[in-house]
Amino acid sequence: MTTRRSPGHVPATPDLFGGPPLGVPVSRTSGIETRFDVAFVADLALREKQVQQNYRPVIAVHKWFARRPGTLFRALILSEFGEGRLAEDYFRSHSLAGLRIADPFMGGGTPLIEANRLGCDVTGCDINPMAWWIVRQEIESIDLHAYAEEATRIHAFLESAVGDLYRTRCVVCGHPEARAKYFLWVKVQTCTHCGRDFDAFPGFLIAEDSRHTANVVLCRNCGALAEVRSLKALGNCPDCGSPLTLEGPAGRGRCACPHCGTVNPIPSATGGVPRHRMFAIEYHCDHCRATHRGRFFKRPDPDDLARCSEAEERANRVASVFAPDDPIPPGDETNRLLRWGYREWRDLFNARQRLGLELLCREVAAMPHGRLRDALATNVSDLLRYQNMLCRYDTWALKSLDIFSVHGFPVGLVQCESNLLGIRHSTTGANVGSGGWSNIVEKFLRGKEYCERPFEVKVERGRKVIRPTPGEWIGESAPGSSRRRRVDLLCANSAEIELPPACLDAVFTDPPYFANVQYAELMDFCYAWLRRILNGREPAFRASSTRNGGELTGNATLSRGLDDFAAGLSGVFSRMARALKPGAPLAFTYHHNDLDSYVPIAVAVLDAGLTCTASLPAPGEMGGSIHIHGTESSVIDTVFVCRTTGRISCSLLVETGSEIASLVLSDLSRLADGGVRVTRGDARCVAYGHLIRLAIWRLRPSWDAKASWRQKLDRVRQAASIGGGWSEIERHLPADAPIRRWEGRGVREGEALEKKLEDADVVAF
Repeated sequence: MTTRRSPGHVPATPDLFGGPPLGVPVSRTSGIETRFDVAFVADLALREKQVQQNYRPVIAVHKWFARRPGTLFRALILSEFGEGRLAEDYFRSHSLAGLRIADPFMGGGTPLIEANRLGCDVTGCDINPMAWWIVRQEIESIDLHAYAEEATRIHAFLESAVGDLYRTRCVVCGHPEARAKYFLWVKVQTCTHCGRDFDAFPGFLIAEDSRHTANVVLCRNCGALAEVRSLKALGNCPDCGSPLTLEGPAGRGRCACPHCGTVNPIPSATGGVPRHRMFAIEYHCDHCRATHRGRFFKRPDPDDLARCSEAEERANRVASVFAPDDPIPPGDETNRLLRWGYREWRDLFNARQRLGLELLCREVAAMPHGRLRDALATNVSDLLRYQNMLCRYDTWALKSLDIFSVHGFPVGLVQCESNLLGIRHSTTGANVGSGGWSNIVEKFLRGKEYCERPFEVKVERGRKVIRPTPGEWIGESAPGSSRRRRVDLLCANSAEIELPPACLDAVFTDPPYFANVQYAELMDFCYAWLRRILNGREPAFRASSTRNGGELTGNATLSRGLDDFAAGLSGVFSRMARALKPGAPLAFTYHHNDLDSYVPIAVAVLDAGLTCTASLPAPGEMGGSIHIHGTESSVIDTVFVCRTTGRISCSLLVETGSEIASLVLSDLSRLADGGVRVTRGDARCVAYGHLIRLAIWRLRPSWDAKASWRQKLDRVRQAASIGGGWSEIERHLPADAPIRRWEGRGVREGEALEKKLEDADVVAF
């Protein structure tokens, strides 16, 4: 597979990329605007986002953020290049050989992977070296048998090196070789008044009874674990007789010292890396599991504490080569770590984690260079998100929450340490618990097996059925065949790359959302370790951080605002537009709670000489995501379809608030037909999509790309207020939600609009 780590010129020869000769307009009687089925895609995307690794196992190769549904991009590509009804075409096997598709913001690689699977040549670019590395690992083929053997060998090595540090004595049967799943730790501070240490517990509930036979509560007086039937009647501690309670002393950045009552700030004003005390263990005992009901919990015994001391001693004896002592730089997300006293990336790991990870990195780094070593290095990088002292324990699901379960660096008061090796059931061989080496390897294997034999999940008669797509594959070459596809991956600023004019058949992408996830700040956590394993072999990994001044995201720390976002996006879209064949689509997903954050994308589209021919709604997020659940944030993206030439229905070129509201209601009705429980936030984002589409249409004839960024942003803001803007549109929408309670009005108006669109005249541009 061809990869490029810096921008460079690609030879402009027609036979290099296949397809029509350069400069020939794309001529189609239908495309995304008419073939995209909102209800059908909504149903697929919703199901995928609930269990994304089951629908697209390839994403488990390595964590990336805010991945859009693969089903959405497969549907978009087939809407443009397929034939017949999308709902029928979608589940067929395809080979779109000769087409070349690009993604200038490849991130986790979803559009590229879907295009590659469908047979297209692909070109992907991202300024973040971790994104480039992850997509390369997703697409590169490896010998899976050799990989499995090597991963098993490394597991055996870890067992011999540190396996004893993850043993504990079962309190049920007394077996000394039970295996610890999770160690629970609480932050410890020293009282500013009396000088004594205290535990900063926010609460004393350890586990709920949803997945265990009882609720588990920690006694605040003696530290014993008590199982209680009802959280409304806790009773007394069976060990010391003290009343049990759920509420802890710590909260809102303060904690009262239990010894003298002094209220201390949290974190401590004196700084320093936070200290922790282990107070509970969840473990697995093969010896008595068959006769035991529920989970196994225990208070650490003297042997458990001795193992922690042993881990400290061993870690101190092992020279630190891979545990990164790189300073944590200031940033919108990393400033939280600095406030807590963390100064270097290795501060986020306890002694047992540092020891095990150091030995694991040495084992992988000592392997011969090649794809097998790169795959295992990727496993180490992904494992890190579970092997650190920022992970939390989910008291309902009874499992570890990895550091990126929210898109930031959450510093809690209670942390969860997972078994580094992972635990395999002695009889079934299935993984028990999460966050260990065996878990990461299993997910990676499933992901790469999916690349060789991809499939779709279809619901038939209420049951999910696996539908293979024979002949499709993900990679640069077909498994067991000489057939190849061109895959160009660049680690570079997309605003600076050079592509031949009219060489692309389409651009599909998911650009950064202004002021949202700070990908570089978060990915530095993995990058700091991975770059040491690679040891200078990859030019993209030579910098000390993934952060780059060319990133397209709002960032208060770096004083990057809407002007910078618009300028960067404009540069990328302009280059992509020049590389597109006339009439070929540039389609991208976007959503935000603030209309002002849409303004730069309109500026970029107009600067590129494009017109927006459609704004289509599609689920992009999972409503249950920790960073969305319970908020008014939208789960619905707008897919903006843009072209240099084409046709647009006159019925979409509306002007009044009531007319835009009718378009919104039509979209919401189709989403509801796909099973979306639409919220007010979703309705707002759908409306924003239409406002931006209409603003682009109104401004296109008189657009001055040479005006200042401030002037261009202001022009779009003014144009996006068409029909009175969101406040006027909202006035014409029903006051209640979800959409199923809007059916009387919304569906009638939606059906009328659909008929109107079918019969409508079109405008060519």
